[in-house]
Amino acid sequence: MSTCRMHRPGPQPDPDLLEQCLDLPTSILSDSMERVGGISGVHWVPGGRWPRVAGPALTVRTRPGDNLVVHRALDLAEPGNVLVVDGGGSVDRALLGEIMARYAAARGLAGLVVDGAVRDAEGLAAGPLPVFARGVNHLGPYKDGPGELYGPVQVGGTVVRSGDVVVGDADGVVVLPQERAAEVVATGWARLREEEAVFAQIAAGTLERSWVLQSLTEIPVADQVAR
Repeated sequence: MSTCRMHRPGPQPDPDLLEQCLDLPTSILSDSMERVGGISGVHWVPGGRWPRVAGPALTVRTRPGDNLVVHRALDLAEPGNVLVVDGGGSVDRALLGEIMARYAAARGLAGLVVDGAVRDAEGLAAGPLPVFARGVNHLGPYKDGPGELYGPVQVGGTVVRSGDVVVGDADGVVVLPQERAAEVVATGWARLREEEAVFAQIAAGTLERSWVLQSLTEIPVADQVAR
């Protein structure tokens, strides 16, 4: 029998904060954290439901290619959780597929983020949950363990803790540390208003672009003469 190390679940974020995150693009949120906090290399499985998700992280660390503890995480999940699986970035075997995604939806999860491979891409795309993964592979997983639940994990170069706010859209996934989430969202709204003002200036033909030349030194280069 294998082992599963069980950490204490993290605090749950304010539901109103999660609703606001659904209205803010991941690009705005990552800019609001000095352009860090993004999960690199993990993208949504395209073709189906447009991926907009925000929820507290349910973190899982598993041996690459093994999903025993991922199954246990689904049994323990609370409605609204975003399952975040640290599979070591390996895409040699899929860590979940359509069956597990359907079960996750029945359990009320908001989305799935896998630093590893998934399979049944067409079924996942047609399913009710946004799914983000590093790759797709038809080869199935082992079910031997070991693993950890609710502990800190690393996904796409970013540390994710249980209860951190995970936000995903078509651009990818960003993680808001629980203690900074409210601050980041407030900054995000201010940045969004700034972008809307820029859009209005573009439409009116009044956008100021002098900063481009102020940031550059242009060096003339003589063209070569063909012989």
